[in-house]
Amino acid sequence: MPIIVNLDVMMAKRKISSNELAEKIDITPANLSVLKTGKAKAVRFSTLEKLCEVLACQPGDILEYRPDEE
Repeated sequence: MPIIVNLDVMMAKRKISSNELAEKIDITPANLSVLKTGKAKAVRFSTLEKLCEVLACQPGDILEYRPDEE
């Protein structure tokens, strides 16, 4: 898939655990795991906004587009 989720990278840079982040953005740890692993089919703007607020980053720091190589 050409959309890469770098949430784990940002979490490591900010030294925040999955449970702590899930609590701060008010989602379940299971749903955060789905986001982190790139298995999510969509992400709400409100969730993305909270992630950026807590991690003090931009959406582009979390989501990256890499076209498929043919």
